[in-house]
Amino acid sequence: MLIDEAEITIKAGHGGAGKVSFYGKVRGGPDGGDGGKGGDIYVQSTVDLYALKKYISLKILEAENGLPGGSNKKSGSNGKDLILLMPVGTFLIDQKTNEEIELSKPDQKELLVRGGLGGKGNVFFKSSSNTTPKYAQPGLYGEEKKYKLKLKLIADFGLIGLPNAGKSSILNEITSARAKIGDYPFTTLEPNLGVLQGKVIADIPGLIEGAHTGKGLGHKFLKHIEKVTLLLHCISSESRDPLGDYQIVHQELEKFNPLLLNKSELILLTKSDLLKKEDLKKVLTVLGKTKKKIIPLSIYDWDSLQELVKCFEDPYLPV
Repeated sequence: MLIDEAEITIKAGHGGAGKVSFYGKVRGGPDGGDGGKGGDIYVQSTVDLYALKKYISLKILEAENGLPGGSNKKSGSNGKDLILLMPVGTFLIDQKTNEEIELSKPDQKELLVRGGLGGKGNVFFKSSSNTTPKYAQPGLYGEEKKYKLKLKLIADFGLIGLPNAGKSSILNEITSARAKIGDYPFTTLEPNLGVLQGKVIADIPGLIEGAHTGKGLGHKFLKHIEKVTLLLHCISSESRDPLGDYQIVHQELEKFNPLLLNKSELILLTKSDLLKKEDLKKVLTVLGKTKKKIIPLSIYDWDSLQELVKCFEDPYLPV
């Protein structure tokens, strides 16, 4: 199951306390060492799309505390840093300041909170006027923050359309994806990803009218196409109102984020093998009102699939 939202509290390590200690009677004087620094917490991006799942159960994450100082001027060990792995495309939003950190590329590493400094041992406070200091510093608290995590898929192309428009079938045919397929609405319950020629294609679960208000499934995943460069708008040849289907999806995109309408778009008339030539021509004429490039497509027609693949190679994407 894809988890694309979570909330976490992170606590950097507490600094270790300084030591109050003295040499034996022969040498005399203080010998208490410093405490170790608390561990920092970092976030690092990964290509694992499901990496947020563990943060549903791990609500509080803490780095190691620094160890206290020891006798004979021995410093305590620093606490180990903690590295949180999150998918590329994750936004970390500071709940207090609303500042955002975006993980936009693989292996990106960002410091989230710093560990507390270790306290000074009593040897640090020795002076000509205080030869036997009987105090040391406690370690400092590490930083603590609360983050809202939101995942937006970093995909180059997005397959959109009403339920059963054939998006998953297309993804499976042109990539190595193995998206589940069924003859009933909402077979796809979460985004599926495929890779073609190094480009990531996201199959966004079916939109329905009113999706921007929370109806159906699409509203939950619309955010995942905000970064794509090309929208592949799938319309089924079985539709009784293909232009109406197109307009429904477009209206939902506009209501969710008007900027989505500025993206390059290609219409895929799917399951075109089900239409006679005369009927296909009529549907193409109707959809021509959109002023978009249209590709009649069937997973059983190799030539039509290759025409689609060539579009991914074209540096001048259709508008």
